[in-house]
Amino acid sequence: MLSKEIRKHFPILDQEINGHPLVYLDSAATSQKPQQVIEVLNDYYRFDNANVHRGVHTLGNRATDHYEGAREKVRKFIHAKSTQEIIFMRGTTTALNMVAQSYGRANVGEGDEIVITHMEHHSNIIPWQQLAKEKGAVLKYIDLEDDGTLSLEKVRETITDRTKIVSIMYVSNVLGTMNPIKEITEIAHAHGAVMVVDGAQAAPHLKLDVQDLDCDFLAFSGHKMCGPTGIGVLYGKKELLNKMEPVEFGGEMIDFVGLYESTWKELPWKFEGGTPIIAGAIGLGAAIDFLEEIGLDQIERHEHELAAIAMDKMSTIDGLEIYGPKDPGARAGIVTFNLDNVHPHDVATVLDMNGIAVRAGHHCAQPLMKRLECSATARASFYVYNTEEDVDRLVEGLRIAKEYFE
Repeated sequence: MLSKEIRKHFPILDQEINGHPLVYLDSAATSQKPQQVIEVLNDYYRFDNANVHRGVHTLGNRATDHYEGAREKVRKFIHAKSTQEIIFMRGTTTALNMVAQSYGRANVGEGDEIVITHMEHHSNIIPWQQLAKEKGAVLKYIDLEDDGTLSLEKVRETITDRTKIVSIMYVSNVLGTMNPIKEITEIAHAHGAVMVVDGAQAAPHLKLDVQDLDCDFLAFSGHKMCGPTGIGVLYGKKELLNKMEPVEFGGEMIDFVGLYESTWKELPWKFEGGTPIIAGAIGLGAAIDFLEEIGLDQIERHEHELAAIAMDKMSTIDGLEIYGPKDPGARAGIVTFNLDNVHPHDVATVLDMNGIAVRAGHHCAQPLMKRLECSATARASFYVYNTEEDVDRLVEGLRIAKEYFE
Protein backbone atom coordinates (compact mmCIF):
# COMPACT_ATOMS: atom_id res chain seq x y z
CA MET A 1 0.00 0.00 0.00
CA LEU A 2 1.22 3.52 -0.73
CA SER A 3 3.04 5.47 1.95
CA LYS A 4 1.09 7.84 4.16
CA GLU A 5 3.75 10.40 3.22
CA ILE A 6 1.77 11.03 0.01
CA ARG A 7 -0.96 12.71 2.07
CA LYS A 8 1.50 15.48 2.97
CA HIS A 9 1.43 16.63 -0.66
CA PHE A 10 -2.25 17.58 -0.31
CA PRO A 11 -2.65 20.64 1.93
CA ILE A 12 -6.45 20.53 1.89
CA LEU A 13 -6.42 17.27 3.86
CA ASP A 14 -4.76 18.97 6.83
CA GLN A 15 -7.96 20.39 8.30
CA GLU A 16 -10.90 19.49 10.48
CA ILE A 17 -14.53 19.28 9.36
CA ASN A 18 -17.14 19.60 12.11
CA GLY A 19 -14.44 19.03 14.71
CA HIS A 20 -13.04 15.87 13.08
CA PRO A 21 -9.97 15.33 10.86
CA LEU A 22 -11.11 15.35 7.23
CA VAL A 23 -11.53 11.99 5.48
CA TYR A 24 -12.08 12.74 1.79
CA LEU A 25 -13.80 9.85 -0.02
CA ASP A 26 -15.23 11.70 -3.02
CA SER A 27 -12.38 11.54 -5.52
CA ALA A 28 -14.60 10.03 -8.23
CA ALA A 29 -16.35 13.42 -8.29
CA THR A 30 -13.11 15.39 -8.15
CA SER A 31 -9.71 14.63 -6.70
CA GLN A 32 -7.74 16.87 -4.40
CA LYS A 33 -4.72 18.75 -5.76
CA PRO A 34 -1.12 18.21 -4.64
CA GLN A 35 1.09 21.14 -3.71
CA GLN A 36 3.12 20.65 -6.90
CA VAL A 37 0.09 21.38 -9.09
CA ILE A 38 -0.97 24.35 -6.98
CA GLU A 39 2.54 25.82 -7.26
CA VAL A 40 2.71 25.34 -11.04
CA LEU A 41 -0.59 27.19 -11.47
CA ASN A 42 0.60 29.94 -9.17
CA ASP A 43 3.90 30.26 -11.04
CA TYR A 44 2.19 30.50 -14.42
CA TYR A 45 -0.02 33.38 -13.29
CA ARG A 46 2.81 35.12 -11.40
CA PHE A 47 5.58 34.82 -13.98
CA ASP A 48 4.41 33.56 -17.39
CA ASN A 49 0.83 34.76 -17.89
CA ALA A 50 0.41 35.48 -21.61
CA ASN A 51 -1.54 34.16 -24.56
CA VAL A 52 -0.03 31.32 -26.54
CA HIS A 53 1.04 30.90 -30.19
CA ARG A 54 0.27 34.44 -31.34
CA GLY A 55 3.01 36.59 -29.84
CA VAL A 56 6.77 36.86 -30.26
CA HIS A 57 7.54 38.31 -26.83
CA THR A 58 9.24 36.34 -24.06
CA LEU A 59 6.18 35.73 -21.88
CA GLY A 60 4.20 34.49 -24.87
CA ASN A 61 6.97 32.12 -25.86
CA ARG A 62 7.31 30.77 -22.32
CA ALA A 63 3.55 30.23 -22.03
CA THR A 64 3.49 28.49 -25.41
CA ASP A 65 6.37 26.21 -24.43
CA HIS A 66 4.62 25.20 -21.19
CA TYR A 67 1.28 24.70 -22.94
CA GLU A 68 2.63 22.58 -25.76
CA GLY A 69 4.92 20.79 -23.32
CA ALA A 70 1.81 19.70 -21.42
CA ARG A 71 0.38 18.30 -24.66
CA GLU A 72 3.48 16.14 -25.07
CA LYS A 73 3.11 14.91 -21.47
CA VAL A 74 -0.46 13.87 -22.24
CA ARG A 75 0.66 12.11 -25.41
CA LYS A 76 3.19 10.05 -23.48
CA PHE A 77 0.72 9.44 -20.65
CA ILE A 78 -1.77 7.69 -22.95
CA HIS A 79 0.82 6.44 -25.49
CA ALA A 80 -0.64 8.27 -28.48
CA LYS A 81 1.36 8.35 -31.71
CA SER A 82 1.40 12.12 -32.10
CA THR A 83 0.60 15.33 -30.26
CA GLN A 84 -1.66 16.10 -33.22
CA GLU A 85 -4.03 13.51 -31.71
CA ILE A 86 -4.27 15.37 -28.36
CA ILE A 87 -7.00 18.02 -28.21
CA PHE A 88 -7.35 20.13 -25.06
CA MET A 89 -10.99 20.65 -24.09
CA ARG A 90 -12.96 21.67 -20.99
CA GLY A 91 -13.43 18.07 -19.86
CA THR A 92 -14.87 14.67 -20.66
CA THR A 93 -18.37 16.02 -21.26
CA THR A 94 -17.18 18.57 -23.83
CA ALA A 95 -15.02 15.97 -25.56
CA LEU A 96 -17.82 13.43 -25.89
CA ASN A 97 -20.18 16.10 -27.18
CA MET A 98 -17.60 17.15 -29.75
CA VAL A 99 -17.30 13.59 -31.07
CA ALA A 100 -21.09 13.31 -31.33
CA GLN A 101 -21.51 16.69 -33.02
CA SER A 102 -18.56 16.47 -35.40
CA TYR A 103 -17.89 12.81 -36.19
CA GLY A 104 -21.42 11.62 -35.39
CA ARG A 105 -23.29 14.14 -37.54
CA ALA A 106 -21.09 13.37 -40.52
CA ASN A 107 -21.17 9.59 -40.24
CA VAL A 108 -24.48 8.52 -38.68
CA GLY A 109 -27.65 8.36 -40.77
CA GLU A 110 -31.23 7.16 -40.56
CA GLY A 111 -31.50 3.58 -39.32
CA ASP A 112 -27.86 3.43 -38.21
CA GLU A 113 -27.11 2.24 -34.69
CA ILE A 114 -25.31 3.81 -31.74
CA VAL A 115 -24.46 1.37 -28.93
CA ILE A 116 -23.88 2.27 -25.27
CA THR A 117 -24.59 0.58 -21.90
CA HIS A 118 -26.93 1.04 -18.96
CA MET A 119 -24.02 2.04 -16.70
CA GLU A 120 -23.04 5.18 -18.65
CA HIS A 121 -22.69 8.61 -17.11
CA HIS A 122 -25.26 11.10 -18.44
CA SER A 123 -22.44 12.75 -20.41
CA ASN A 124 -22.12 9.54 -22.41
CA ILE A 125 -25.87 9.11 -22.89
CA ILE A 126 -27.41 12.47 -23.75
CA PRO A 127 -25.10 13.40 -26.68
CA TRP A 128 -25.99 10.09 -28.34
CA GLN A 129 -29.70 10.51 -27.56
CA GLN A 130 -29.63 13.89 -29.26
CA LEU A 131 -27.67 12.58 -32.25
CA ALA A 132 -30.05 9.64 -32.66
CA LYS A 133 -33.07 11.97 -32.62
CA GLU A 134 -31.49 14.34 -35.12
CA LYS A 135 -30.44 11.62 -37.54
CA GLY A 136 -33.22 9.07 -37.07
CA ALA A 137 -30.69 6.58 -35.75
CA VAL A 138 -31.31 3.77 -33.27
CA LEU A 139 -29.80 4.02 -29.78
CA LYS A 140 -29.16 0.54 -28.36
CA TYR A 141 -28.11 -0.50 -24.86
CA ILE A 142 -25.96 -3.44 -23.78
CA ASP A 143 -27.61 -4.78 -20.63
CA LEU A 144 -25.56 -5.51 -17.53
CA GLU A 145 -25.05 -8.76 -15.69
CA ASP A 146 -26.45 -8.93 -12.18
CA ASP A 147 -23.00 -8.23 -10.73
CA GLY A 148 -22.69 -5.01 -12.73
CA THR A 149 -20.28 -6.34 -15.36
CA LEU A 150 -20.58 -6.57 -19.14
CA SER A 151 -20.83 -9.90 -20.92
CA LEU A 152 -18.89 -10.04 -24.18
CA GLU A 153 -21.59 -12.37 -25.47
CA LYS A 154 -24.18 -9.61 -25.01
CA VAL A 155 -21.78 -7.13 -26.59
CA ARG A 156 -21.59 -9.37 -29.68
CA GLU A 157 -25.38 -9.74 -29.73
CA THR A 158 -25.93 -5.97 -29.59
CA ILE A 159 -23.34 -4.67 -32.06
CA THR A 160 -24.27 -5.31 -35.70
CA ASP A 161 -23.21 -4.23 -39.17
CA ARG A 162 -25.61 -1.27 -38.80
CA THR A 163 -23.65 -0.01 -35.78
CA LYS A 164 -21.65 3.13 -36.52
CA ILE A 165 -20.57 4.16 -33.03
CA VAL A 166 -19.93 2.25 -29.80
CA SER A 167 -19.35 4.49 -26.75
CA ILE A 168 -18.60 2.92 -23.37
CA MET A 169 -16.99 4.03 -20.13
CA TYR A 170 -13.75 2.29 -19.21
CA VAL A 171 -14.57 2.36 -15.47
CA SER A 172 -18.03 2.88 -13.99
CA ASN A 173 -18.31 5.91 -11.72
CA VAL A 174 -20.99 4.06 -9.72
CA LEU A 175 -20.16 0.36 -9.75
CA GLY A 176 -16.41 0.60 -10.12
CA THR A 177 -16.67 -1.98 -12.92
CA MET A 178 -13.60 -2.12 -15.16
CA ASN A 179 -14.89 -2.89 -18.65
CA PRO A 180 -13.03 -5.02 -21.24
CA ILE A 181 -12.49 -2.10 -23.60
CA LYS A 182 -9.86 -3.76 -25.77
CA GLU A 183 -12.12 -6.74 -26.52
CA ILE A 184 -15.16 -4.52 -27.10
CA THR A 185 -13.10 -2.39 -29.50
CA GLU A 186 -12.20 -5.49 -31.52
CA ILE A 187 -15.89 -6.42 -31.79
CA ALA A 188 -16.84 -2.87 -32.82
CA HIS A 189 -14.14 -2.73 -35.47
CA ALA A 190 -15.15 -6.12 -36.85
CA HIS A 191 -18.51 -4.51 -37.71
CA GLY A 192 -16.98 -1.30 -39.08
CA ALA A 193 -17.95 0.83 -36.06
CA VAL A 194 -15.74 3.34 -34.28
CA MET A 195 -15.00 2.95 -30.56
CA VAL A 196 -15.39 5.93 -28.21
CA VAL A 197 -14.11 5.49 -24.66
CA ASP A 198 -15.20 7.58 -21.67
CA GLY A 199 -11.96 7.48 -19.69
CA ALA A 200 -12.94 9.91 -16.92
CA GLN A 201 -12.65 7.29 -14.17
CA ALA A 202 -9.82 5.36 -15.81
CA ALA A 203 -7.16 8.02 -16.49
CA PRO A 204 -6.57 8.81 -12.79
CA HIS A 205 -6.05 5.17 -11.84
CA LEU A 206 -4.93 2.97 -14.74
CA LYS A 207 -2.11 2.88 -17.24
CA LEU A 208 -3.66 3.87 -20.57
CA ASP A 209 -2.29 2.84 -23.95
CA VAL A 210 -4.57 3.99 -26.75
CA GLN A 211 -2.52 2.16 -29.35
CA ASP A 212 -2.87 -1.13 -27.51
CA LEU A 213 -6.59 -0.54 -26.88
CA ASP A 214 -6.95 0.57 -30.53
CA CYS A 215 -9.87 2.84 -29.54
CA ASP A 216 -10.74 5.59 -32.00
CA PHE A 217 -11.52 8.27 -29.41
CA LEU A 218 -10.77 8.62 -25.69
CA ALA A 219 -12.02 11.41 -23.42
CA PHE A 220 -10.93 12.25 -19.88
CA SER A 221 -10.82 15.14 -17.39
CA GLY A 222 -7.93 16.69 -15.49
CA HIS A 223 -9.75 17.43 -12.24
CA LYS A 224 -10.25 13.74 -11.39
CA MET A 225 -6.50 13.04 -11.68
CA CYS A 226 -5.00 15.72 -9.40
CA GLY A 227 -5.22 18.42 -12.08
CA PRO A 228 -7.25 21.65 -12.24
CA THR A 229 -10.94 21.88 -13.07
CA GLY A 230 -11.94 23.07 -16.53
CA ILE A 231 -9.34 21.08 -18.49
CA GLY A 232 -9.74 17.77 -20.27
CA VAL A 233 -8.48 15.84 -23.24
CA LEU A 234 -9.94 14.33 -26.37
CA TYR A 235 -7.68 11.80 -28.02
CA GLY A 236 -8.62 10.82 -31.57
CA LYS A 237 -6.89 8.87 -34.28
CA LYS A 238 -5.26 11.34 -36.63
CA GLU A 239 -6.94 9.97 -39.76
CA LEU A 240 -10.38 10.50 -38.19
CA LEU A 241 -9.64 13.94 -36.74
CA ASN A 242 -8.34 15.15 -40.09
CA LYS A 243 -11.70 14.35 -41.71
CA MET A 244 -13.76 15.99 -38.97
CA GLU A 245 -15.03 19.57 -38.95
CA PRO A 246 -14.63 21.85 -35.91
CA VAL A 247 -17.72 22.72 -33.87
CA GLU A 248 -16.31 25.94 -32.38
CA PHE A 249 -14.97 28.67 -34.62
CA GLY A 250 -12.70 31.66 -34.12
CA GLY A 251 -9.40 32.64 -32.55
CA GLU A 252 -6.75 29.97 -32.28
CA MET A 253 -8.26 27.54 -34.81
CA ILE A 254 -8.14 29.95 -37.74
CA ASP A 255 -5.65 29.74 -40.63
CA PHE A 256 -7.04 32.24 -43.16
CA VAL A 257 -10.23 34.32 -42.96
CA GLY A 258 -11.82 35.99 -45.97
CA LEU A 259 -15.13 37.79 -46.24
CA TYR A 260 -17.02 34.66 -47.24
CA GLU A 261 -14.66 31.71 -46.74
CA SER A 262 -12.21 30.64 -44.07
CA THR A 263 -9.73 27.81 -43.56
CA TRP A 264 -8.60 26.05 -40.40
CA LYS A 265 -5.24 25.36 -38.81
CA GLU A 266 -3.85 21.85 -38.85
CA LEU A 267 -4.30 19.41 -35.96
CA PRO A 268 -4.58 19.74 -33.05
CA TRP A 269 -5.30 23.47 -33.10
CA LYS A 270 -8.27 23.37 -35.49
CA PHE A 271 -10.35 22.02 -32.58
CA GLU A 272 -9.12 24.57 -30.02
CA GLY A 273 -11.05 27.72 -30.92
CA GLY A 274 -10.47 30.90 -28.92
CA THR A 275 -7.90 31.40 -26.19
CA PRO A 276 -7.18 27.88 -24.98
CA ILE A 277 -7.21 26.65 -21.38
CA ILE A 278 -3.56 27.54 -20.87
CA ALA A 279 -3.19 27.36 -17.10
CA GLY A 280 -5.38 24.26 -16.96
CA ALA A 281 -3.24 22.41 -19.47
CA ILE A 282 -0.04 23.37 -17.65
CA GLY A 283 -1.59 22.22 -14.37
CA LEU A 284 -2.64 18.93 -15.98
CA GLY A 285 0.92 18.41 -17.14
CA ALA A 286 2.12 18.87 -13.55
CA ALA A 287 -0.52 16.40 -12.32
CA ILE A 288 0.72 13.83 -14.82
CA ASP A 289 4.27 14.33 -13.54
CA PHE A 290 3.02 13.74 -9.99
CA LEU A 291 1.08 10.58 -10.84
CA GLU A 292 3.88 9.11 -12.91
CA GLU A 293 6.37 9.73 -10.12
CA ILE A 294 4.18 7.57 -7.87
CA GLY A 295 3.46 5.06 -10.64
CA LEU A 296 0.06 4.16 -12.10
CA ASP A 297 0.62 0.49 -11.27
CA GLN A 298 1.11 1.36 -7.61
CA ILE A 299 -1.93 3.64 -7.62
CA GLU A 300 -4.14 0.90 -9.09
CA ARG A 301 -2.81 -1.68 -6.60
CA HIS A 302 -3.35 0.71 -3.67
CA GLU A 303 -6.96 1.35 -4.65
CA HIS A 304 -7.73 -2.34 -5.16
CA GLU A 305 -6.39 -3.03 -1.66
CA LEU A 306 -8.44 -0.24 -0.10
CA ALA A 307 -11.59 -1.36 -1.95
CA ALA A 308 -11.08 -4.93 -0.74
CA ILE A 309 -10.59 -3.80 2.86
CA ALA A 310 -13.60 -1.49 2.67
CA MET A 311 -15.90 -4.13 1.16
CA ASP A 312 -14.80 -6.67 3.77
CA LYS A 313 -15.35 -4.34 6.73
CA MET A 314 -18.54 -2.78 5.41
CA SER A 315 -20.06 -6.22 4.82
CA THR A 316 -20.15 -6.71 8.61
CA ILE A 317 -22.80 -3.98 8.92
CA ASP A 318 -26.29 -5.48 8.88
CA GLY A 319 -28.58 -4.09 6.21
CA LEU A 320 -25.80 -2.55 4.10
CA GLU A 321 -25.86 -3.45 0.39
CA ILE A 322 -22.84 -2.94 -1.86
CA TYR A 323 -23.38 -2.61 -5.61
CA GLY A 324 -21.11 -3.81 -8.40
CA PRO A 325 -18.62 -6.67 -8.81
CA LYS A 326 -17.99 -8.69 -5.66
CA ASP A 327 -14.38 -9.28 -6.64
CA PRO A 328 -12.35 -6.19 -5.59
CA GLY A 329 -9.83 -7.04 -8.32
CA ALA A 330 -12.52 -6.49 -10.95
CA ARG A 331 -13.34 -2.97 -9.81
CA ALA A 332 -11.65 0.36 -9.26
CA GLY A 333 -11.44 2.04 -5.86
CA ILE A 334 -15.15 2.83 -5.74
CA VAL A 335 -17.61 1.33 -3.25
CA THR A 336 -21.24 2.32 -3.78
CA PHE A 337 -23.78 1.24 -1.18
CA ASN A 338 -27.10 1.76 0.56
CA LEU A 339 -28.07 1.33 4.20
CA ASP A 340 -31.47 -0.28 4.75
CA ASN A 341 -34.33 2.20 5.24
CA VAL A 342 -31.97 5.21 5.34
CA HIS A 343 -31.84 7.65 2.45
CA PRO A 344 -28.27 8.02 1.14
CA HIS A 345 -28.45 11.79 1.63
CA ASP A 346 -29.10 11.18 5.33
CA VAL A 347 -26.20 8.73 5.48
CA ALA A 348 -23.92 11.27 3.81
CA THR A 349 -25.06 13.99 6.21
CA VAL A 350 -24.23 11.91 9.29
CA LEU A 351 -20.86 11.01 7.80
CA ASP A 352 -20.16 14.68 7.08
CA MET A 353 -20.92 15.54 10.70
CA ASN A 354 -18.11 13.12 11.53
CA GLY A 355 -15.70 14.70 9.03
CA ILE A 356 -16.17 12.10 6.28
CA ALA A 357 -16.95 13.28 2.75
CA VAL A 358 -18.82 10.85 0.48
CA ARG A 359 -21.12 11.41 -2.49
CA ALA A 360 -24.86 10.70 -2.36
CA GLY A 361 -27.43 10.80 -5.16
CA HIS A 362 -27.86 9.27 -8.60
CA HIS A 363 -24.25 10.10 -9.61
CA CYS A 364 -25.36 11.33 -13.06
CA ALA A 365 -26.44 7.76 -13.84
CA GLN A 366 -30.23 7.69 -13.55
CA PRO A 367 -30.71 4.81 -16.03
CA LEU A 368 -28.31 2.73 -13.94
CA MET A 369 -30.20 3.61 -10.75
CA LYS A 370 -33.36 2.34 -12.42
CA ARG A 371 -31.53 -0.85 -13.41
CA LEU A 372 -30.41 -1.27 -9.77
CA GLU A 373 -34.01 -0.63 -8.63
CA CYS A 374 -33.12 2.31 -6.40
CA SER A 375 -33.37 6.08 -6.73
CA ALA A 376 -30.01 6.95 -5.21
CA THR A 377 -26.95 5.50 -3.52
CA ALA A 378 -24.03 6.62 -1.37
CA ARG A 379 -20.52 6.30 -2.80
CA ALA A 380 -17.08 6.19 -1.24
CA SER A 381 -14.24 6.60 -3.74
CA PHE A 382 -10.59 6.15 -2.85
CA TYR A 383 -7.42 7.68 -4.26
CA VAL A 384 -3.67 7.95 -3.65
CA TYR A 385 -4.05 9.91 -0.42
CA ASN A 386 -6.49 7.54 1.31
CA THR A 387 -5.45 5.05 3.97
CA GLU A 388 -6.83 2.05 5.82
CA GLU A 389 -7.53 4.43 8.72
CA ASP A 390 -9.88 6.31 6.37
CA VAL A 391 -11.74 3.05 5.75
CA ASP A 392 -12.03 2.49 9.50
CA ARG A 393 -13.42 6.00 9.95
CA LEU A 394 -15.96 5.32 7.21
CA VAL A 395 -17.12 2.06 8.80
CA GLU A 396 -17.34 3.72 12.20
CA GLY A 397 -19.39 6.57 10.68
CA LEU A 398 -21.75 4.10 9.01
CA ARG A 399 -22.33 2.34 12.32
CA ILE A 400 -23.12 5.71 13.90
CA ALA A 401 -25.59 6.47 11.08
CA LYS A 402 -27.26 3.09 11.42
CA GLU A 403 -27.62 3.47 15.20
CA TYR A 404 -28.88 7.04 14.87
CA PHE A 405 -31.64 6.22 12.39
CA GLU A 406 -32.66 3.03 14.19
